[in-house]
Amino acid sequence: MLCVDEKSQIQALDRSQPVLPMMPGMPERRTHDYLRHGITSLFAAFNIADGTVISALHRRHRAIEFKKFLIRMDKAVPAGLDVHLVCDNYATHNTAEIRTWLGKHPRFHVHFTPTGSSWMSQVERWFGLLIDELIRRGVHTSVKALEDDIKAWINSWNENPRPFTWTKTADEILKSLADYLTKVTPPATENQQET
Repeated sequence: MLCVDEKSQIQALDRSQPVLPMMPGMPERRTHDYLRHGITSLFAAFNIADGTVISALHRRHRAIEFKKFLIRMDKAVPAGLDVHLVCDNYATHNTAEIRTWLGKHPRFHVHFTPTGSSWMSQVERWFGLLIDELIRRGVHTSVKALEDDIKAWINSWNENPRPFTWTKTADEILKSLADYLTKVTPPATENQQET
């Protein structure tokens, strides 16, 4: 089971001035402005059983790049195993070209998350770690430098992968959602109750 998605338009940002390091009694300081050096897109498949990640970086984000990523996954997963992909409903995942490729590779089974439920795909949590630990505070003077750092971070992750564990049951999640909806949904008026 692989949770698959793309982190598109990751920017190679360089600060206009050097970052001033944290010192006793003084937080790290950085300028508010930056220089943009281009973008890359990260395609990632998070294995929910063992936490490993299959990845690919592309400068563009289209169905053709997603198809290349499917081919990469096909080569990375042992031939005797079925491959279940959890994807969101992004148009790139459901083009005629992708459906044709999937039709020729019957071991691939695609499961789409409901609209607005990207949190159900564990690769989204993994993207959050990547952003927090590398991208947000990173300084990259070129797209190649950014891509090299991302590859190194992923290689380091895969040396000691960590699968995520849900800490709440489905019933607890649904109850929490129902409680939230009662708080944000206005009470029905008399006219609404009659119809």
